[in-house]
Amino acid sequence: MKRRIVCLLLAGTLLLAGCGAEPPGDAAQEQGASAVQDGEESKNQEASVAQNGEISEGDGDAIAQDGEPTGGEAPILPDQEVLEEAKGCFLYLWEQVQTDEASGAYGMVRDRYPGAKNVSSIAATGFALAAIPYGIEKGWITKEQGEERADKTMDTLLSLEQKEGFLYHFINMLNGEPGTGSEVSVIDTGILLCGAVTAGEYFGESVQEKAKELYERVDWNYFLDGSRNMFYMSCSPEGEFSGHWDVYAEQLMLYVLAAGSPTHPLDKGPYEAFGRLKGRYGEYEFIHSWFGSIFTYQFSHAFLDFRGLVDEQGTDWYQNSVTATLAARQFCIEEQDTWETYGENAWGLTACDTPEGYNGLLGAPPSGTDNRAHESSGTIAPAGAIGSMPFTPEESTAALKHYRTFPELVGEYGLKDAYNLDRNWFGQDYIGIDKGISLLMIANYEGEFVWKYFMENEAVRSGLERLGFSAKE
Repeated sequence: MKRRIVCLLLAGTLLLAGCGAEPPGDAAQEQGASAVQDGEESKNQEASVAQNGEISEGDGDAIAQDGEPTGGEAPILPDQEVLEEAKGCFLYLWEQVQTDEASGAYGMVRDRYPGAKNVSSIAATGFALAAIPYGIEKGWITKEQGEERADKTMDTLLSLEQKEGFLYHFINMLNGEPGTGSEVSVIDTGILLCGAVTAGEYFGESVQEKAKELYERVDWNYFLDGSRNMFYMSCSPEGEFSGHWDVYAEQLMLYVLAAGSPTHPLDKGPYEAFGRLKGRYGEYEFIHSWFGSIFTYQFSHAFLDFRGLVDEQGTDWYQNSVTATLAARQFCIEEQDTWETYGENAWGLTACDTPEGYNGLLGAPPSGTDNRAHESSGTIAPAGAIGSMPFTPEESTAALKHYRTFPELVGEYGLKDAYNLDRNWFGQDYIGIDKGISLLMIANYEGEFVWKYFMENEAVRSGLERLGFSAKE
């Protein structure tokens, strides 16, 4: 696929090299949290979840040409199994949504299904907003349906309780109030903003105006610990901050959004401040996250097209994720004698459901400072390999096809969250963010679809410029 290079101006200050992370690192603690996926508030209530929408039965084998999502390049035609999984992911993000306009939570996407009936996730909602244009171009919904959903969802988001523009991680789908025990989350707000920006660039007019309002009201200084020049991770309802994004993980989007903000911009200091741990697994050397969970190498790349770009230190984040993906696959190949689930077509350890519950510690080496921070227990989430589709299309496609050979793993929304052959266990839930990353990365592989619209945003381009990104020579 021809690479589209965004030419950027060089900024001044050199990036600090090799910033050592503080073990175990606040970012590590956040990645290892249980992620509040159990949906406590939903035990005695049930949301009015949409099962309508008149989804088209068209196969959507190719992106519509009138939108030209690839900048004039012919889109790749993925294998049929990949397209079927993409449609299943889209159906989740379109159907598992509150559509009662009187609820105060219209457009909010369910965190998981069939579990946690009343809990929505703002991150899953962000993925859904970015997915709507893709669903239109595939012919699965009409543009009128998609624009109405996006526009009214923006109204909800602008009405939700917030702190200086930052939103609560989980929202009650019955009333739009913060979920029980939920925190205000900077990363989940970031994912939501990325989805809103993408939808705004696609639809323009009212959707774009509301996305702009949502973005511009965020005061990035509010979540910044000035003493360390790092973002906090979360804030309690009482205003108490906890954790820091002190090592590399999925948070690159935050620095771009903050630097490009037209109203409350930050300089490149927070981007320069987080630790960059370099490690090696076999022949693969790269900057790694604390637990080595593969989603950390994917989430920002669902929106930001880092191909052909480097920062002032020469870091190529796109190639870093390619290398991390190959290392994650090699780990599972070499561990297949230990774990029956693993193999050349079953790889990509990531935060997911397990027989013991949700586990955010799953990952592959390198990890931590001594390669012992990650956990490996024989559980695989299909989203791990599928979310790396643009990085390793052949390997990711082969893995997807392998997962689909297990009838217990396939359902109404495609592949379920996780499985473990060593325990003869197949998870029953779908998780919104896993369906989201799978769909967006398939869309980017097929036709650079999300990348195209997100990267058209003027504030995003400005953010990259201010951080010092430029075309790779």
